[in-house]
Amino acid sequence: MAIIQTNFLSKKYKRLIAVNNLNLDIEEGECFGLLGPNGAGKTTLIRMITAVSPPTAGNIWVLDKDLEHHPRQIKAVIGVIPQVDNLDPDLTVIQNLITFARYFNIPKKEALQRSMEVLTLLQLEEKINNRINELSGGMKRRLLIARGLINSPKIIFLDEPTIGLDPQSKYLVWRKLADLKSQGITQLLSTQNMEEAHELCDRVAIMHQGNILCLDTPNKLISKYAGDEVYEIKISLEDKPAIVGQLKDQSLDFDIVEDRLYIFHSKADDEINLMPGSLQKPKRRPATLEDVFFKLTGRSLDE
Repeated sequence: MAIIQTNFLSKKYKRLIAVNNLNLDIEEGECFGLLGPNGAGKTTLIRMITAVSPPTAGNIWVLDKDLEHHPRQIKAVIGVIPQVDNLDPDLTVIQNLITFARYFNIPKKEALQRSMEVLTLLQLEEKINNRINELSGGMKRRLLIARGLINSPKIIFLDEPTIGLDPQSKYLVWRKLADLKSQGITQLLSTQNMEEAHELCDRVAIMHQGNILCLDTPNKLISKYAGDEVYEIKISLEDKPAIVGQLKDQSLDFDIVEDRLYIFHSKADDEINLMPGSLQKPKRRPATLEDVFFKLTGRSLDE
């Protein structure tokens, strides 16, 4: 059953179309990933679904309620973990949580109990009296997640939850998010970390310029757009036109970026003849979600 639905949802800023006629169904209990380069429309979409920014056109339903007519009811049952650290530096860890609980009219005694529960979940119980500037970057990210759980939400929205974290902190956050999913909490995850999306998400949508280019499970997207394996080859720029001709003659699925050639849907016994233009033997590796991302959105910066 869909817990979030959008119908021809659009957001425009003068001549810029940030989100373009988007139809989306997110199922209850799943972790749904939004992938895309900067400016793709991911954060704009989340801001609309969380009732922070009104849409230009279209409709949003959350938990079978029309967001336009029931924003306060919907805000009461969602949690938002922002990309930017907006914790109050003048308060301690526990004070940040109890103060935030007031927005949901949670009684102080219950707010304290919930705060201790989420701090224990995120392994921050020993830091309850610390000031924010005494926490590491990983601790601050975990505290933001704890704060987003203070109202026992049915849906949590995560915008780059592990950005800037060291590997140990990143994997800890991943484990906690997997635990929350096992409890039936729906997650909408916006990330540029392809490994994170593959690890956590049941389905992912790749966005570009306000549109959804594809939507499926990570493995199905990899199989469809890249195949099982990818060949990487360094080539001579002078011979690039001739190499492109050779690739087309062999009916290969490929992409060339500067002096790097990527051949998709390749197999171990494929014969790839690019002489004399190749500067090294083909490097064969498993295809990844990052290959899909780059193939659909491009490898150059588009700002």
